[in-house]
Amino acid sequence: MTYAFIQDVPIDAATYEQIIKEIGPDLPPGLVSHLALVRPEGGLRYVDVWESEADFERFAEDRLHPVIHPMLASVFGEDNVPDEPARDEIDVVHVWHP
Repeated sequence: MTYAFIQDVPIDAATYEQIIKEIGPDLPPGLVSHLALVRPEGGLRYVDVWESEADFERFAEDRLHPVIHPMLASVFGEDNVPDEPARDEIDVVHVWHP
């Protein structure tokens, strides 16, 4: 079952580029589409579509969190790492991609 969400994150494009660089170029299994958009009020908005929620959770656990958590700990301190921003699930009608 397709899993899709919107997530607003309080980072800038430079931080996002660093995260992507550290995650590496290999596309995660189950990823259908990922957009990172600049929000006019600041930060970024992710729009993700995955083949399943399990695919996303596996990516987050294995590749995303090992990159993000040390970055946040270096800014906020190990005991003050903020919680992950909420993900708002969305219903997908259609995704058109090659």
